[in-house]
Amino acid sequence: MKIISLILTLLLIAANAWAIDTNHLPTPALQARYETLTHQFRCLVCQDEDIYTSNADLAVQLRDKVRDMLVAGKTNQQIIDYMVDRYGNFVLYKPPVEGNTLLLWFGPFALLLVALGVVVWVVRRRSAMATDEPTERATP
Repeated sequence: MKIISLILTLLLIAANAWAIDTNHLPTPALQARYETLTHQFRCLVCQDEDIYTSNADLAVQLRDKVRDMLVAGKTNQQIIDYMVDRYGNFVLYKPPVEGNTLLLWFGPFALLLVALGVVVWVVRRRSAMATDEPTERATP
């Protein structure tokens, strides 16, 4: 049983090692830009991970594209513009506040206000019903 546990542990460690991006750029400045940019882009397959940590094939391709564009001398804004032009604002973890993203930014607050309004309405209705009903007295 201990051998099986040891083998499973080693397999888990090996799986984590495969997930690490080992392609480094020639200079520390480019590497830092690469890491910053890849943390800003959402994996379109996983949707809750950035492309830096995702192992999806598309995330690997996007990391490679970011790396190639950095080596080619593109600026961060040019790379961001390329990704947004190709995949839309959804690829960004922090999409800009625009007309088509207003629901994304303010939808949760609107739902919270609606829920709060429903709670207030139910509480007021129940308290009004409680005061309208006469209390019955027990007759001896």
